[in-house]
Amino acid sequence: MAPYILLRHQLVGVAANPDRIYGEGMTDQSYAVDIAHPPAALLRLVNPILRSLLHTPLAGPLRTQLMVVSFTGRKTGRHFSIPLSAHVIDNDLYALTEAGWKHNFSDGAAAQVVYDGKTTAMRGELIRDRAVVSELFLRAAQAYGVKRGQRMLGLSFRDRRIPTLEEFAEAVDRLKLVAIRLTPADNS
Repeated sequence: MAPYILLRHQLVGVAANPDRIYGEGMTDQSYAVDIAHPPAALLRLVNPILRSLLHTPLAGPLRTQLMVVSFTGRKTGRHFSIPLSAHVIDNDLYALTEAGWKHNFSDGAAAQVVYDGKTTAMRGELIRDRAVVSELFLRAAQAYGVKRGQRMLGLSFRDRRIPTLEEFAEAVDRLKLVAIRLTPADNS
């Protein structure tokens, strides 16, 4: 297996058995949409590798599936550099997340984004609007399909189907899901 494929499988939590159907055994989950991230220890191991790898051609197709968003914390002034799934919707680049670092983009913030091997100065705009965020999650899931959608969004879908807009809206409220639209800094 090519190194970038193995790394991708490890990142998305299927390293133990790549043939396993993602979401299998999750039917006892009470919500149609829930959080399903890889184990924290695995992320601590893989993230530094991804931060370096995504700058190079060695990342292969990961270069357009993942991005590295680097920014400075609003309150702490601490520098963050986070590898995460890249979602292109209507030619705009988005991060779709529930992670705590999202608050750094509350009033818009500068970021350096590595996507497709290129580093670009961008501005991140936090989107909290329930209808807009639900629609973005739905459109991303529809574009990826059930299995890949769960991996790319860091979510699990209870019923082995793409959740409805209403189910995503419920998840936006319960899980505090948001979107961060990343646009080139000179266009903001």
